[in-house]
Amino acid sequence: MAITHMRSNEDRNVKYWPVLLLSLLPLWAQALEEGERLAPWTLLDQFDQPFTLDNQTQTLLVARSMDAAKLVAAALQDQPKGYLEARHAVFVADIQRMPRLIAKMFAVPAMRDYPYRVMLDRDGRVAPRYPGPVDKVLWLQLKDGQLVGQYEFATAAQLREALEKALP
Repeated sequence: MAITHMRSNEDRNVKYWPVLLLSLLPLWAQALEEGERLAPWTLLDQFDQPFTLDNQTQTLLVARSMDAAKLVAAALQDQPKGYLEARHAVFVADIQRMPRLIAKMFAVPAMRDYPYRVMLDRDGRVAPRYPGPVDKVLWLQLKDGQLVGQYEFATAAQLREALEKALP
């Protein structure tokens, strides 16, 4: 009787291994390597206009939090419309953790006043592909769709200076 009971527990434990392994999979995600080609994706901006990552994009800015997005906003303050586009730069904001009602009613309408496009990662399909700190802006430098450099910015001044150096 005791042996049957032990076997039953073993069977139950074995059933949980696949779940455990799958839950740990994101922890094994590797950082991007220079020379790696970024897989294309399509996101909608704050005007519900699609943008697809292609070989023309030279700079990809990723903000995973509101604080990081505020760094981008401060760095772009007083810049003319089309500033990012002229530098072949794209800004992705990870808003998956924002409550949908707040995003729809307040945040996204407020973003429509920005003089730059914000690609909205509403479902976390894109930003998690690019590992980095939540409180910093991740800058991925691309050439023909391949990663050639990766940087992190903790202040708006640093980001603004880097953007100014990325002449159109």
